[in-house]
Amino acid sequence: MSEEEIMEIDGSMMEGGGQILRICVSLATLLNKRVKIYNIRARRSTPGLRPQHLAGLRLVSDIAGGKLVGGEVGSTKISFTPGRILGGTYSADTRTAGSIVLLLQVSLPCLLFADSPSQLDLSGGTNAEMAPQIDHTLMVFKPILQKFGADFSCEILKRGYYPKGGGQVKFGVCPMLSPLQAVEMLHAGPISSVEGKSFVAGVLPLKVSHTMADTACQVLQGTFPLVSTQVDRIKEQQAEGTGAGIVLVGRTEKGCLLGGSALGKRGIPAEEVGKRAAQEVIDTASVGACVDSFVQDQLIIFMALAKGKSRVRVGAPTLHTKTAIKVAEMMTNAKFTISQDETNDSWVIECDGIGLERYYEKL
Repeated sequence: MSEEEIMEIDGSMMEGGGQILRICVSLATLLNKRVKIYNIRARRSTPGLRPQHLAGLRLVSDIAGGKLVGGEVGSTKISFTPGRILGGTYSADTRTAGSIVLLLQVSLPCLLFADSPSQLDLSGGTNAEMAPQIDHTLMVFKPILQKFGADFSCEILKRGYYPKGGGQVKFGVCPMLSPLQAVEMLHAGPISSVEGKSFVAGVLPLKVSHTMADTACQVLQGTFPLVSTQVDRIKEQQAEGTGAGIVLVGRTEKGCLLGGSALGKRGIPAEEVGKRAAQEVIDTASVGACVDSFVQDQLIIFMALAKGKSRVRVGAPTLHTKTAIKVAEMMTNAKFTISQDETNDSWVIECDGIGLERYYEKL
């Protein structure tokens, strides 16, 4: 590639976080584009690459046989030249409580278009602040991804919590045999049931898990029928550190899954944790959205890559979602529109995707 073919992305635009890195590097790999990203996380209290971001970049570089320049903790500028995506076994470790799910986010789109099946051995935080909990990813995001025709397997070997992390998760990814399918999720219907998982690990008593679950059920039962929550103590050998949390899934009559989640934190009563998760489900359902606010931005890259027009009804588009759309349009020929339905405060995101095929077959 010539110097003129390098795409430059301002990492401080809009949301200005690590999401820009993840989407840019994934799409650069899939589209065989050289990319430079500058002003990385410029608006954060600690600008530049943190260990978890660097782990994700190195992971994709390994998967694609790419060349990464500027890959150091604290770096505010990187360049990345992808190679060919190869299936195989890959590993990455945030070496902190940095999210394993975010490592999956940057690598999964690439591996769906690899030349053979892959295994990811990822280490870090399984239930981390400022990222989806692994349970939300498996209970909500994974079934929605299947609507695009894609899937992955997951085995949680050990959970890891703040501040040390230490979680271990194994993912399996089989490549797509055809382009991702466009999806249409416009009519959720009322919630028919709510299920959930409440957990504690480490030194916390099981009572905390019961309190989170009971409070969530009390809040939800005033609005929805058939609420049930599994209460669990994670065994010592299955977790590193102390943690607590709850993940809820509201299933609608049209088969949509609306998640709500919250993590326990020192100084926050268990009742408040359960209430927060329940309120997220209620808020999403109240506007007729088909996905929750934590899934909507994760779908953008798949909508951009899919063949045909995707349409998804959401609550108010988050800044993460708007940023993901901006980056996807800069990197691809996909076209997005967002329109508001003023009758119920919902919005519809539409995308004419590019119908990406397994690019390596064309090389």
